[in-house]
Amino acid sequence: MYATTTRCLLAGLGLALAAHSHAATSTGTLNSTLTLTAACQVNGGTGTSGLDFGTLDFGTQDALFASADGQVLGTGGGALSVLCSAGTIPEVRVLAGSNDGASEGGTRALADGSGNFVPYDFYTDTGRTQLLGIGDPITLATSTGVAQTVELYGRALGKPGLPAGVYSDTVAVELSF
Repeated sequence: MYATTTRCLLAGLGLALAAHSHAATSTGTLNSTLTLTAACQVNGGTGTSGLDFGTLDFGTQDALFASADGQVLGTGGGALSVLCSAGTIPEVRVLAGSNDGASEGGTRALADGSGNFVPYDFYTDTGRTQLLGIGDPITLATSTGVAQTVELYGRALGKPGLPAGVYSDTVAVELSF
């Protein structure tokens, strides 16, 4: 009986080894890829058109005001924010407005829709001494992948004979990187 059991075990082991020796194994590789393109966000928004670069609000003034200052603020109430891919050099250009040159005293003008204009300009410093011309670049530091603040200010100048009303302008802005 011992001999029969041993023979059966050896036969089973032989069959198992024979079955295993006939199994084949193949190896190879699998390639994974991801292509990243440079991108930017403006005030948290993405896209290539229709971005919200913020608002320059001069507040409420009486019709006899001498000058009013404002700062371009993003959607959350903070300064204009640009977040770009690391290694890019973002550049913001404030382009033409709807009423450029319509009023003496400023490069740009706010309009009331009835032919009345309030002159104003953009500046890159809080003291409003560094005038930003139409299309002039604001070049930011090379991006590290952290949002950067764009300091952009405005000054509107009052003039005699302005009627009360709401004055506005729409200005094109371009971000390249």
